[in-house]
Amino acid sequence: MKFRKGTYDATGLRFGIVVSKFNKFVTSRLLAAAVETLKKAGAADEALEVIRVPGAFEIPLAARALARTGRFDAVLCLGAVIRGDTPHFDYISAEASRGIGQVALECDLPVIFGVLTTNTVAQAIERADPAKHNRGADAARTAIEMVTLLRDVRPKPVESRSSKSSLSKTPKKKTGTRS
Repeated sequence: MKFRKGTYDATGLRFGIVVSKFNKFVTSRLLAAAVETLKKAGAADEALEVIRVPGAFEIPLAARALARTGRFDAVLCLGAVIRGDTPHFDYISAEASRGIGQVALECDLPVIFGVLTTNTVAQAIERADPAKHNRGADAARTAIEMVTLLRDVRPKPVESRSSKSSLSKTPKKKTGTRS
């Protein structure tokens, strides 16, 4: 039986990060922990690109835009949806999670769900606490692991004989005149 797993080495990897501005007192902590985790794992500062969106509902569209550029090995999605007195929480959290998953499948790229969906502000703060188990750091580790795992699982490109021989030949110039 063969077991495969990813590693936690981000050397040479590129990451797009989409972070919600709504509940910034939480999302800024998620972002800081994600960036710190990626850098500690070997990602270069210039290999990270952060874009801020108004809220969690806008995360999937921005993630899709980043994923489609082809510049990133993974996209991390960070946000915080905190339950209130209306059903708004249910709609936003459901659409954010559905949209993020859809982007991953459409773009065939690790698109990581790092959106907190909590019942209280205290729960959100606890999950973004750098001294505890910060979910932004979790999202970064998950991104690294998924990129390295998929690189191991996916078939390696094979150069065909015809493409090898055509690469070594220089094209012949056409001679003669047209009438």
